[in-house]
Amino acid sequence: ITGLLMAMHYTADTTLAFTSVAHTCRNVQFGWLIRNLHANGASMFFICIYLHIGRGLYYGSYLYKETWNTGVILLLTLMATAFVGYVLPWGQMSFWGATVITNLFSAIPYIGQTLVEWAWGGFSVDNPTLTRFFALHFLLPFVIAGLTFIHLTFLHETGSNNPLGISSNCDKIPFHPYFSSKDLLGFMALLLPFMSLAMFSP
Repeated sequence: ITGLLMAMHYTADTTLAFTSVAHTCRNVQFGWLIRNLHANGASMFFICIYLHIGRGLYYGSYLYKETWNTGVILLLTLMATAFVGYVLPWGQMSFWGATVITNLFSAIPYIGQTLVEWAWGGFSVDNPTLTRFFALHFLLPFVIAGLTFIHLTFLHETGSNNPLGISSNCDKIPFHPYFSSKDLLGFMALLLPFMSLAMFSP
C-alpha cells in the first residue's frame, strides 16, 4: 500500500527521481511516514524471511524439495525486487551499482549480453534503465504473491514438518488463547522497533 501511494508521486527520470522523493517527504501529507514505512517495512520483512529460512534449515525443511525450491525462487525474486527498488530514489547517483550488478548477467552463456542490454534498455545505463527498474519494482511484488500461493500449495501437500513429534491433535492445544497470544506477542515485538524507528528517527 505504501508503494502504491509513493508511485503516485514518483518520477522515473534520472534528473527528477531524487527531487520527486524529496517532494513526497516534504509536501505530501505524511509522505515522510509513508516513505519510512516502505523502506523500513521492507527491511523488517527481510528479517522475518531470514528467521523463516533459519528455522527451515534448523528443522530440516529442505527435505521437502518442492516447497524448499519454490522458497528459494521466492527469495531470489524478493532480492531482485529490493535491488531494483533501491536504485529508484537516487536517480543518476546509484547507476554505478546498477551497472556493476546487472553486468553480471553477461556471465550467463549465450544470452548474457542480450540480457544485460535488455536490463539496461540499451547499451548504457540511463533513463530507460530507471523506467524499467520502476516497472519491475511495481510488478515483482505481484509475482511474489503468486509464487507464495505456489509455495503454500506444495506445503499443503505434505503439511508442516514435525521434527519433535509433537501430537498434532488440535483439541489438546486450542489455538486461542495459546497460539493467538504467541502470534500477537511476535507481532508486537516486531511492531515496536519498527514504529519507534519510523516515528523517532525518520
